[in-house]
Amino acid sequence: MQLRVVTSLAVTCLVLMAAPFESLAESSQPWKLNRAMGTPDWLILEGTHRTRYESLDSQFRLGRTGSDQVLVLRTTMKATLGRGPFVLVGEMIDSRAELNDSGSMVNTSIVNSVEPLQAYVQWRDKDLFSKGSRSDLRLGRFTMDVGSRRFVARSRYRNTLSAFSGADWKWRGEGGDQWRVFYTLPVYRLPTFAGDLRDNERKLDEVDTEVKFWGLHYATDLSWGDRGEFFYFGIDEDDSPGRVTRNRDLATIGFRMTHPTQVAQFDHQIESAFQFGESRLSSSSTVVGDLDHTAYFLHLELGYTFNSPWQARLIAQYDYASGDGDPLDSDNERFESLFGARRFDFGPTGIYGPFSRTNLKTFGFRLQLKPGKGFSGFISHRAYWLASDKDTWATTGLQDVDGDSGTYLGQQIEVRGRWNLRPGNIRLEAGIAHLFADEFRDDVPTSNRQGDSTYFYSQVSLSF
Repeated sequence: MQLRVVTSLAVTCLVLMAAPFESLAESSQPWKLNRAMGTPDWLILEGTHRTRYESLDSQFRLGRTGSDQVLVLRTTMKATLGRGPFVLVGEMIDSRAELNDSGSMVNTSIVNSVEPLQAYVQWRDKDLFSKGSRSDLRLGRFTMDVGSRRFVARSRYRNTLSAFSGADWKWRGEGGDQWRVFYTLPVYRLPTFAGDLRDNERKLDEVDTEVKFWGLHYATDLSWGDRGEFFYFGIDEDDSPGRVTRNRDLATIGFRMTHPTQVAQFDHQIESAFQFGESRLSSSSTVVGDLDHTAYFLHLELGYTFNSPWQARLIAQYDYASGDGDPLDSDNERFESLFGARRFDFGPTGIYGPFSRTNLKTFGFRLQLKPGKGFSGFISHRAYWLASDKDTWATTGLQDVDGDSGTYLGQQIEVRGRWNLRPGNIRLEAGIAHLFADEFRDDVPTSNRQGDSTYFYSQVSLSF
């Protein structure tokens, strides 16, 4: 069965690369479904397909041993209907996994079969409040990228996507000022049972009215040349029949400043957020009682772009996300990353993904290169520590409540390469990440002590 799946996928990819794009050999324009079908101006059709193979040697998560592999497939189809100020948008997603077995990690971040991802009406207007401005209002179900994408994101690497139902309004002034306000109910991906996910079973996702998520984001050009962002996110959740939550009633406020990259010049990025409210340490039904929640996050980045043929850019990065200092007291100091993406800071996710913006300190360097037209890549090195020695290594489930196992998690080296084989249509990508096990992983009583971990992936992405 697995051989047939791999063979069929390989043949499909070869056909897709050869047949529809033959005519592009003498054309600079990418092939688009819309043009090929000759659709009218009021109908835009577009889609994507991505196939990625992942392998992981030496597990690091609680209760897991050995190696793992998965073949993930993600297809989207999007339709936009209408012209003028009002349009209707619908998008379907099909996220599946193959080659996994009963011991493989599989969850709703990997599988979400045949699901309506977006379905909204959009109103667009000009000159609202000021001349030259543009505004955009969406009502319905949609995905979102907000600011740096560290707290709200339409994930690029993850095989499934987060969607929200509600209202989302964006306004941009002629001078560059931007406002964004949204009020939503997060969409929960189903099914959640591991056996159903391994079989790629389909179940319609649901909106839980007991969970609300809202936000305010403002961006402007600062007088000294930086771009400034200021944001507020709120989440309020309660248990509902069939779904136990962490009863988060949290406010997240923060700012971000960025300086654009320029050749032979330094650039920087600073983002900080403070979080307060009430929450629980776990969604387990055995955990009762809300805790006072205060947490903190900081991202620092300093880069330099060299005047070189390969457009080399060297970046120093530091991240801090607070952890809970005492799991037995009445306070929760563990930072919540909400609905953000983490691949661009901490490495690949998928069946790997050892790090998130929770109970973490990390410092490292990244060298980005563009060796030729259509080619790009980077090599990075980061060292990782727990922010609190008594709190959980968030994505692994490993914890020493006594704090006797230290905080040093180890070092990660990552290499990634991309090739835009057919710009706008075909992109190839491959990468490898190696995690050197160290103090905490060796000493924590619940560790599987599997040693260093190595993750590899390769993927082909099609856009049409």
